Amino acid sequence: MKRRILLSAIVIARNEAKRLEGCLQSLSWADECIVIDNASTDETALIAKKCGAIVVNVRSNNFSLLRNNGAKAAHGIWLLYVDADELVPPPLREEIMSEITGEHASRAYFIPRQNYYLGLLWPSRDGMVRLIRNDALSQWDGVLHEHAVVHGPISTLRNCFIHKTHRTLEEMVDKTNKWSALEAELRFKSHHPLISWWRLLRVMMTAFFDSFIRQGGWKAGTVGLIESIYQAFSMFITYAKLWELQKRTS
Repeated sequence: MKRRILLSAIVIARNEAKRLEGCLQSLSWADECIVIDNASTDETALIAKKCGAIVVNVRSNNFSLLRNNGAKAAHGIWLLYVDADELVPPPLREEIMSEITGEHASRAYFIPRQNYYLGLLWPSRDGMVRLIRNDALSQWDGVLHEHAVVHGPISTLRNCFIHKTHRTLEEMVDKTNKWSALEAELRFKSHHPLISWWRLLRVMMTAFFDSFIRQGGWKAGTVGLIESIYQAFSMFITYAKLWELQKRTS
């Protein structure tokens, strides 16, 4: 008799050989693990297979496409989306299993994240809808800042992912340089208003204020200041590239 697959864990990964094994180990309790390998050039696929995961090769800069391909490959009644730099600690695992095996489960769940920037716990949390009943997922939408389109009610879990991101400044700058070009292109195609000097200042100040004040980055000391300045820098690069695109076509 074929074993019932209750939960499929889906991990999006690209050149994540250093972090993927830890992520998959934290998901060893799932009925199946699927790794969407986005054109990795390191040992990401080998590590995934060694950990018993199913590897699906998809090359794209569209994050919704990657997540939708994960749903197509999954056989579980429930889908749990996890990024390669995230871990599922035991309290979250237990809460997930309690919810999806209960009589009054919701159709989807928002899962908060505890973020670690440069190795330090960040004062505030974020999160997104990551646990979804397969038949409730319509699709993922959005190229970069993707979100799940779900039929039915969405609840929020109490426990968090552990998200270890922004490990080094070099990694942070490389990531910004790569993805800011796509972000700028998307804004350009949506006919964003022309960029002027005051718009550049405004987006930088807004990003710094959000990180340092609203999220409480000031509580993180030097790391908080570095991270907040980086967020302002990231917005500057994105909008400067948008200005460059607009200038070429003017």
